[in-house]
Amino acid sequence: MTRGDPPNVKPGDRLDLTVEKPVYRGQGLARHEGRVVLVGRAVAGDRVRVRVREVRPGYATAAAEERLESAPGRREPPCPFFGACGGCSYQDLDYAAQRALKEAVLRDALARAGAPWDGPLAVRASPESGWRLRASLHVAAGDGPPRLGLFEEGSHRVVDLERCLQLSEGMNRAQRAVQRALGAHPGWARRVRALDLLESVDGAQLVATLATDLAPREAPSLRALAAGLPWLTGLGVLTGRGPRARFLPLGGTPHVENEVLGVRFRTHAQSFFQSNRFLVDELARTVAEMLPAGGRVLDLYAGVGLFALTAARQADRVTALEANPFAATDAEHNARRARLQGVEVRRAEVGAALRALPAAAGERVILDPPRTGAGPGVVEAVAARRPAVVVYVSCDPPTLGRDLALFAARGYRPDALAAFDLFPDTFHLETVARLVTVQPSS
Repeated sequence: MTRGDPPNVKPGDRLDLTVEKPVYRGQGLARHEGRVVLVGRAVAGDRVRVRVREVRPGYATAAAEERLESAPGRREPPCPFFGACGGCSYQDLDYAAQRALKEAVLRDALARAGAPWDGPLAVRASPESGWRLRASLHVAAGDGPPRLGLFEEGSHRVVDLERCLQLSEGMNRAQRAVQRALGAHPGWARRVRALDLLESVDGAQLVATLATDLAPREAPSLRALAAGLPWLTGLGVLTGRGPRARFLPLGGTPHVENEVLGVRFRTHAQSFFQSNRFLVDELARTVAEMLPAGGRVLDLYAGVGLFALTAARQADRVTALEANPFAATDAEHNARRARLQGVEVRRAEVGAALRALPAAAGERVILDPPRTGAGPGVVEAVAARRPAVVVYVSCDPPTLGRDLALFAARGYRPDALAAFDLFPDTFHLETVARLVTVQPSS
């Protein structure tokens, strides 16, 4: 260690720290004699006694063992599983404090990436309970009854959740019934690794999918589960893993139906749809309002067509690109049913499709990539088309910051930013940024 370097800390060390600011993934940033220490479930103003978990170049991670002083806004968490279950990060903060914290995390992530935002920004609120439209719960089978729930923070141990506040009453009833059915058939429980639930906004439809290690020929044996779940409108099984995984319907329909801004959307259990039942209309409306009227709209990672179809009324034409075959089929169905003129759905990977599709003058681009973000290749391909505007929808502040910095290097900067708390009590945050070309100074 050279002179001026901060002293080393070692895994297992106990430290008393004051948290300076929140950072993404539900952590708080503190310092010990100059070294950054990231503390799980800690926020600015907390003074905590921690145990160091891991030391990496430039920083260490630590778990809080005792809160010596609490930051303003702390509350008793409403869920008895908070602290053990890793599904929520901020449930011991009152909701106003959560939203303020998420705004601070977003601004910090953008600034750290070199794409700071100094304009107004308010995180749109959601009810804290029953907001989920879809959920993935893990199954762990052992000698006793199978556990069904979410992973413990920092591990792959399943916390058995009798009731999750993120889920509706119907989804909670379904997941407990599945657990009982698997408990009555240990052979099934050992072959099922997860339960995926998809519910309609109004709660009238609920589809369950069992992710399994079964071969396709074995899957029909699980059909008997439906007898204990009479309120399900669909039951399916996913066999295998990765590219070879196959979805097989076992009963009912694998789809749910929702209406957003007057457009009907069919969504397959294997398609993507926004997760929050309370904010999906406001999110779609914001994206549409950020697009100038007219021109061609190019919707990348279009899913079932949520943004493409709700923006189609104000566009001359719309081209939606989606690689997932289930989602692309849904988008095609939804476009036909809506009878919107000039809407085309293309089943294609975004990068390849952008290379093959000629740019249109004054193009408007909607960019809604997965959590990993668009990345340099897609950003370069979009910017090279010189669109009039890019509306970027992100669920991950760090990758959004990275991509906004890439766009800035190509002459595009945000002139509007909106944030939506689609995932209350968690560290996740949805952001919509409108990017326009930078006018050269005279």
